[in-house]
Amino acid sequence: MTHATALVIGPDRHGRRVAIVDGVVAREAPAGTPVLSCPDGEIAPGHVCAHTHIYSALAPYGMPKPEPAPENFVQILERVWWRLDRAIDAETLRAGARDYVAKALLAGTTTLIDHHESPNLIEGSLEVLRDVTTELGIRAVLCFGATERNFGRDEAVRGLAENRTVVAAPLLRGMVGLHASFTVSDETIAEAGDLARALGTAVHVHVAEDMADVADAMRRGYDGPLERLIALGALVPGSIIAHGVHLDAAQVRLAARNGAWFVQNPRSNEGNRVGYAGNLSQVSTVALGVDGWDPDMAVEQAALARLAQENDDDAVAGLRAATRLAAGHALMAERFGLHPEPLTVGAAGDVVVRRGGTVEHVVVGGRPVVLDGHLVTGDAAAFEAAARAEAVRLWDRLKNV
Repeated sequence: MTHATALVIGPDRHGRRVAIVDGVVAREAPAGTPVLSCPDGEIAPGHVCAHTHIYSALAPYGMPKPEPAPENFVQILERVWWRLDRAIDAETLRAGARDYVAKALLAGTTTLIDHHESPNLIEGSLEVLRDVTTELGIRAVLCFGATERNFGRDEAVRGLAENRTVVAAPLLRGMVGLHASFTVSDETIAEAGDLARALGTAVHVHVAEDMADVADAMRRGYDGPLERLIALGALVPGSIIAHGVHLDAAQVRLAARNGAWFVQNPRSNEGNRVGYAGNLSQVSTVALGVDGWDPDMAVEQAALARLAQENDDDAVAGLRAATRLAAGHALMAERFGLHPEPLTVGAAGDVVVRRGGTVEHVVVGGRPVVLDGHLVTGDAAAFEAAARAEAVRLWDRLKNV
């Protein structure tokens, strides 16, 4: 992918102007730099989706309801998501990823931090995601969620190895993924931490999304899944803890002292009936994710504000829900070695221009990827049509999983 070396955006209706040089916000751009005009628009940083599952992109296109209906979280995993991820092949992953990334960009989401799982497509799966994110021009952090839930330790070893395949690029970084504590052995957890340190990155893992994760860790002799990760050396500084719904206030503070980030996923937690992560308000290092739902972060932020109010989480309710989005920028910047404050010198050159609240232009790393509300790096309508067609094939295959 070719990046423009420099771009000036604005001034917007407030007189704001942003210069981007070599993908990073700069004080000034060289004379003669192209200008993206937006006199009627408003410049803002692109949104960061700090935890998602791109592999679930086809789910909205008619995914069959499980029979019998699940009665708890583990049954939801077993009858829905673990069946879906086993049915994923390269074609369905590619089609879903193109549609999902296109929708993210059109919604003003400029970074996806993905946690991938496809037990029957381990080797090469992150290459598919890398190719799609590069093709469409979104910033991405990729990992494969190693697990033992289908084929035992060999599955975990192969999953960890797949994390080695992500080679850093201007808009790409890798992490080491673990599905969740309750689906892996101590050996796999320890190896994940070792691999993250060897690669100079951190671990991305689900923690205490449901009480089943907590109960499993306690059966193994630990105080909880967080303490298990710490004891086995897997909570490398900079690691991402997705969910944390069933961590108490002291555990949340313990994770933060170990340098971990949290990612709250309010719509998913509500949909899976696992509870509300109220104790995350103990710390500031909490970003916002969608856990595979549609990647419109404004919708997720509104859901967070609503659920915070319903759960008497005064620290997050109302406009202060925006702090989750702001934290996402700092999380992303940490992975890319950039300034954590968006739109300042040294920050990522990821900019959205809205007019009347509607996304008009999107720039990622200094490259325009959406202009006048249209994706310029691909055909969004064709991507959705292809995704819908692949979904039909996926649902047929799901019958035999």
